[in-house]
Amino acid sequence: MTKEEVISFVRSNPVCFLATVEGNAPRVRGMQMFKADERGILIQLATVKDMYKQLVANPNVELCFNDFKSGIQVRVSGKAEFLEGPGVAEEVLTARPFLKSVADAHGQAAIKVFRIANAQATVWTRETNLAPKTYIKL
Repeated sequence: MTKEEVISFVRSNPVCFLATVEGNAPRVRGMQMFKADERGILIQLATVKDMYKQLVANPNVELCFNDFKSGIQVRVSGKAEFLEGPGVAEEVLTARPFLKSVADAHGQAAIKVFRIANAQATVWTRETNLAPKTYIKL
């Protein structure tokens, strides 16, 4: 896959599994990617969640996107880099109004977005299962 094909794939398959580290233990959870655009692959979270504390302590992250129908898996790894500045929380709240209750209870600063910095992707299929990994810089 090319960089453009990876971005298209994750946009078409926005539900992913996200791995972080807490101490020396891995933590994985299902997530829905917020957006993939010129800023990169973006994930939204709330500062009141354990995931935020884990990423502040250790920003290394990996996402796993799947298209189970076609048997393709794309893993994206890099470092969580939080987007700052006016408008980020508003952008999230416009796209995801169900998070308004979080912002109301904890303030808009509780709504965070991070991108995968220095991202690289690798593609897995049944056909390439045992082949050496190749990486696509995103």
